Amino acid sequence: MSIIQEIREAIENGRPRETEKLVRQAIGEGISPPEILEEAMTPAMRNAGKAFQDRDGDIPRILTAARSMRKGLDILEPYMDKELKEPIATVVVGAVKGDLHDVGKNLVAIMLRSAGFKVIDLGVDVSEREFLQAVRKNPEVSLVCISSLLTTCAPEMRHVVKTLRENKETAHIRIMVGGGSVTQEMADEMGADAYTETAVDAAEVAKTFFV
Repeated sequence: MSIIQEIREAIENGRPRETEKLVRQAIGEGISPPEILEEAMTPAMRNAGKAFQDRDGDIPRILTAARSMRKGLDILEPYMDKELKEPIATVVVGAVKGDLHDVGKNLVAIMLRSAGFKVIDLGVDVSEREFLQAVRKNPEVSLVCISSLLTTCAPEMRHVVKTLRENKETAHIRIMVGGGSVTQEMADEMGADAYTETAVDAAEVAKTFFV
């Protein structure tokens, strides 16, 4: 088995320490960080996310896979900074106020980072004001990703989208929404630029805004 395959399996099976060790080994063997990311880590996280979406995976498994991915990215980032160009774009990510669920939001942040975006992660329970402040403090932001798992938080998501749309400083920014409580119909009604059903798809859709 190649080391690329070993890294992929370590992430999919949620083994952070093994992932860290294998990524270091791959770099030592002369495999480029972009190749490690594109051939091993990103596909592994996509598979883990798909298994979770298809209900073949459970929450602890997806969490350990995400932790493994993060460990690998921590090793790669110093090398990637030297090899890669400027980030594709800067993205603000957060779960709306009232929602404390972070699994999907964390996956989105990981997939965006691995795709070459700079991510400002606001965490969970993020108010409309906090989203607005984050964009004001970081004028390079060109995309905001808003998530919500709870149906009771749908009104708050609508409020955030409306606020970003109506404020002159943020009206130009693209908005993506997602989460268990969100549908394409809701996204259209809110006025979001895009909706993704899974975290795995989020980075691919985000890239379409900047091609």
